[in-house]
Amino acid sequence: MIQFTLKCDQNHRFDSWFHSSAAFDKLKAAGMITCEVCGSPTVEKALMAPAVAKTGKDKPGKPALSPASDTEKALAEMRKQVESSSDYVGMNFVSEARAMHDGTAPERSIYGEARPEEAAKLIEEGVPVTPLPFMPKPKTN
Repeated sequence: MIQFTLKCDQNHRFDSWFHSSAAFDKLKAAGMITCEVCGSPTVEKALMAPAVAKTGKDKPGKPALSPASDTEKALAEMRKQVESSSDYVGMNFVSEARAMHDGTAPERSIYGEARPEEAAKLIEEGVPVTPLPFMPKPKTN
């Protein structure tokens, strides 16, 4: 795992973990990385200092963890609230949101995944959707 400091086109800075540098590049190319503050899809790696382990109580070679920022805490709480009070519909988000808007499916709180262009089309159609500043964790059996 590798932690990158990221920066959006609105100059918001935030940290995120990736399996590798190649994983970051793949997710970015797929449009799956957005700013955790404003939701902008224009995100780049920011200049960052290498992680250096502290001496003393920390294990050698293991960087010390910094406390979560207020933003990270707020996002974690938002994610917990969304996941506990909504149905995860995965890649069916667009069709489920459209069906609820058209009245062919019962209204309920849902969350899932949609490509940016699909989400923009829903908004153009008047379907009330909001991008979330995090990727949902798919529910498993």
